[in-house]
Amino acid sequence: MKHELQKKLFSQMNEPFTGEALFDHITDMVYFIKDCGGRYVVVNQSLAERCGYREKRGLIGCTADQIYPHPLGESYRAQDDELLRSGKPKLNHLELQLYPSGGRGWCLTNKVPLKGRDHQVVGLVGISKDLHAPIEKSEDYTPIARTIQYMQTCFDESFTIADLAAMAKLSPYRFEQRIVKIFEITPGQFIQKVRMDAAVQRLNETDDPIVQIALDCGYSDQSSFSRQFKQTVGVSPAHYRRLSRE
Repeated sequence: MKHELQKKLFSQMNEPFTGEALFDHITDMVYFIKDCGGRYVVVNQSLAERCGYREKRGLIGCTADQIYPHPLGESYRAQDDELLRSGKPKLNHLELQLYPSGGRGWCLTNKVPLKGRDHQVVGLVGISKDLHAPIEKSEDYTPIARTIQYMQTCFDESFTIADLAAMAKLSPYRFEQRIVKIFEITPGQFIQKVRMDAAVQRLNETDDPIVQIALDCGYSDQSSFSRQFKQTVGVSPAHYRRLSRE
């Protein structure tokens, strides 16, 4: 039913929907679509202005490292290249962004792949949402950004909120406040989400035994993993795997 409704609507449209007109009116967020070479194909006005362009067309055909100053441009380009190569989304990535004044501020970036009719990656679409107003002397999120990256890549390890807070050079109370401010969920919920996202991807893309997925995603055993998975997703891991392949 869902796909039929989408097909019917899209067949009636005069041109593909890119979201450009909508995102042109959102000033605290940059929005972009890139092709398989990492070149900008669609951008919103906010992105153009932050990069020093009066018109959006100045960015079209360029890659991030041609637009942003060193070393930010190279970092963004490396992100794009990795996503386009692997097909894996880049989610909840805390990073620096530029503002019209030339100053820098922190934002939360999400990028997902775009796939063609043959299911190959043909590009990507992304947004970067400001965490605060664009001011020169903004709060430094560098330590907590490193901690979040650790949580996203080392979720199979055993750690406590106190351990993470110490890594971010914050008290547990302040650490929780920052995470809630950024993600609108607690640190415990964020860790759970990261682990569940990883488990869902493994169930979708591999035939690995569920017990191995459980251990690799930071759970002590299959039973605790299956219990948490059913509570979060609504079905058991085995049932989810079957549903995802129908």
